[in-house]
Amino acid sequence: MSSAFSESLLRRAEALLALYRGKGLMLATAESCTGGLVAGLLTEIAGSSDVVERGFVTYSNEAKIDCLGVPEATIIGFGAVSSETARAMAKGALAHSRADVAVAITGIAGPGGGSAAKPVGLVHFGCARKERPLVHRVRRFGAIGRDQVRAAAIHVALDLLFEAAED
Repeated sequence: MSSAFSESLLRRAEALLALYRGKGLMLATAESCTGGLVAGLLTEIAGSSDVVERGFVTYSNEAKIDCLGVPEATIIGFGAVSSETARAMAKGALAHSRADVAVAITGIAGPGGGSAAKPVGLVHFGCARKERPLVHRVRRFGAIGRDQVRAAAIHVALDLLFEAAED
């Protein structure tokens, strides 16, 4: 069977699932600009249902509010692509699931939609684990192309998920 994902990315996903399985952790994803690609990668692996609790694709502002409980004031005040929204998405994914860890991604993949303040390639990440401080990352990938921004975002999300599993 062929996959939309590279062999090296699938191996990374398998390692992440094994790590979570070994620690008895479940995860959730809350994705905007990646459109569910992180959840898609993880669920490409047979048996992932014992680790992947659920995935939220919250592309619109309304979905972020309705599905994850992101306060409308956060989106109005800071924008959908902001550290505040990424953090709220991660917290919301934990609150609206039975997961122990949640990763959130919101950004501007392009080719349009950017501005001087928020250029194409800007992506904010949030990662929440129960009983731990929330982690935020921001990456400015640049206008490297929509597919490349989304692919790069998958790698950062996996990095965050690996880090969240550390004791």
